[in-house]
Amino acid sequence: MNVGASKDWVQELYVKEFIKPKLLPTDFYYDKDGRMVMTEEYHKRRGSCCGNGCLKCPYEPRHERGNVVIK
Repeated sequence: MNVGASKDWVQELYVKEFIKPKLLPTDFYYDKDGRMVMTEEYHKRRGSCCGNGCLKCPYEPRHERGNVVIK
């Protein structure tokens, strides 16, 4: 058994493949410092604000976790 492997690796694989949404090439871009920036369209498709202070947050008021009101 791999020492670094989680004992719940099957569940982690299931979540990774079937539950988490797949990123499309148009969902993000990299800024000049190499950081990933999620697009406004990605946030709208996600369905609610994550509350992480995203640069392209389309919700109003901005950066309020769980908010679903699009500006």
